[in-house]
Amino acid sequence: MLDVSGYHFDPGFIVHHLGDLGTGLLRTLAISAIGMAGSLLVGVLLGAISALRIPVARQLIAAYVELFRNTPLLVQIFFLYFALPETGLQLDGFTVGWLSLLLWGGAYNVENFRAGFEAVEGGYVEACRALGFPRLAAFRYATLPLGARIALPSVTNTLISVFKNSSFMVAISYPELTETAVNVVAVTFRVFEMFLAIGVIYLGLVWLMSLGAGAIERRLAISGGH
Repeated sequence: MLDVSGYHFDPGFIVHHLGDLGTGLLRTLAISAIGMAGSLLVGVLLGAISALRIPVARQLIAAYVELFRNTPLLVQIFFLYFALPETGLQLDGFTVGWLSLLLWGGAYNVENFRAGFEAVEGGYVEACRALGFPRLAAFRYATLPLGARIALPSVTNTLISVFKNSSFMVAISYPELTETAVNVVAVTFRVFEMFLAIGVIYLGLVWLMSLGAGAIERRLAISGGH
């Protein structure tokens, strides 16, 4: 136990609760993984529809993006968990966790991918069309791979935010990492140790995600620009 400015810091307390933190971390990783994967899929599909300027669908997608980007995530979580049951649709904490992250992250990824697709130089698409490719095939073979590379940095930031925002599930008492720490603190009152521990865990995982994304960006970099 260390005495720092009158506070008795106890590293052994963290070690003693590693099992609890590990269980909470697994739940955090589960809802985050589904949320991130789903938000990628939503972003690519809806971003492509927006970039292709498909009538009606484009306007509906814009409404979805505006709704989820311009309302607080916490309000969205409360709506799914507390308001939907009023209509007869009951969702458990796990479902609300990954679904809210998916919808929120998806809205941001739609714009990330749309911007990436629209940033692809027209010459690539024109070359495909000159070779006889129809519009969708030109998008698939030129715009999609090039636009995804351009969008990668902003998509990475969104995915990291999705992971960090999993901590918002503490608001509905879903026992992910932050809620687990809060529950331990409520019994032991060891606030410093618990929140230092989960802070280090979040920091370490985000750092690893950033390193991985950086490696992917370097591998997929396009020589001579877009």
